[in-house]
Amino acid sequence: MPLTRRVLCGAALAAMALIPHLALAQDSTVKIGIIGPFSGPFAHYGTLFKAGAEAYVASQGGKLAGKSVELIYRDTGGPNPAQTKVMAQELIVKNKVDYLGGFVFTPNAMAVAPLIQQSRTPTVIFNAATSSITEKSEYFIRTSYTLWQVTVPLAQWAAKQGMQKVVTAVTDYGPGIDAEAAFKSEFAKHGGVVVESIRMPIATTDFGPFAQRIRASGAQAVYTFLPGGPPNLGFVKAYNENGLARAGIQFLGTAETDEFDLQKFGDSALGLTTAFHYSGAHDSPQNKAFVAALRKQDPAAVANYASVGAWDGMYVIHKMIEATGGARDGAKALAAARELQWESPRGPVRIDGKSRHITQNVYLRKVEKQGGALVNTETLSFGPQVDFGLGQ
Repeated sequence: MPLTRRVLCGAALAAMALIPHLALAQDSTVKIGIIGPFSGPFAHYGTLFKAGAEAYVASQGGKLAGKSVELIYRDTGGPNPAQTKVMAQELIVKNKVDYLGGFVFTPNAMAVAPLIQQSRTPTVIFNAATSSITEKSEYFIRTSYTLWQVTVPLAQWAAKQGMQKVVTAVTDYGPGIDAEAAFKSEFAKHGGVVVESIRMPIATTDFGPFAQRIRASGAQAVYTFLPGGPPNLGFVKAYNENGLARAGIQFLGTAETDEFDLQKFGDSALGLTTAFHYSGAHDSPQNKAFVAALRKQDPAAVANYASVGAWDGMYVIHKMIEATGGARDGAKALAAARELQWESPRGPVRIDGKSRHITQNVYLRKVEKQGGALVNTETLSFGPQVDFGLGQ
């Protein structure tokens, strides 16, 4: 299915975007628009969204709740709120989608909030991780995670290990600022001190100067957050080349050892510690089934947080279709989603009825080598975690 970018304009089109879905003609096929980057440096997210979504539909025999499904993809290329808003408007008005899904970057998700609120279009966030997203529209549901959710238990653990001084080094945009705030506030509650807070521009490619600042800080560890892809590789390379590991400065992160990039790190990743809601190595029948379905759909696809976010996102959409009988009824669909709980490939999960964000286990992970390949081994479960960032 081709990926398109179209710029739409005109007062008539803008006005049509306000028409509730209940007033639109119904057909027999449920349409789902999936928005993400399918080109550029973050294109792997879009590829994994597609693989996870299509693998889920295939696992249900090609239909959801007995309804034929059409997945319509739109390519944002990267962080591009204005273009994302245009694409969402096109999907809602012209394509008459029943649901939206996807969204890698927080600014892109925020941009569509007014449109989905006005059109009553249930929208499932597969990735974007800033806490406040679900507060911008009652039609947002999230099946990924937030930085507060995975960072608070990590800060608690660091304090219990006797760490007293930590540097935070985060990419300077919404999720990074959330990550910094979460670690600093929770670590302080347990007597720890963040001796320096470093914010790195999103376009950073040379992390050496930041690594040198971390080494000179006297900290026992560095807590970091970076967007997936090349920044992770660059930061870990700088961490090792500048002697932080040799100096005993422990690496603490979340998605930085993402399975999509993990083998590219080589042995420099061994021992890196992260707290996260999913590992491709999670040992459960549900995860084994997910991995098998994903590989059947796309042998090159990777079981990681993006593909599992899409898989679980499609589960939520499936249950909303089931509850509405395939009719366009945003309120009824949302009511059904608020009550959901199931066994995900990541473990037991549920949608919080108030925040519409997923409650899930968070795991302490350590990079190890198994059978010649690097894996994120889950060494400890912190148990079910909510989004601690709401209302911050």
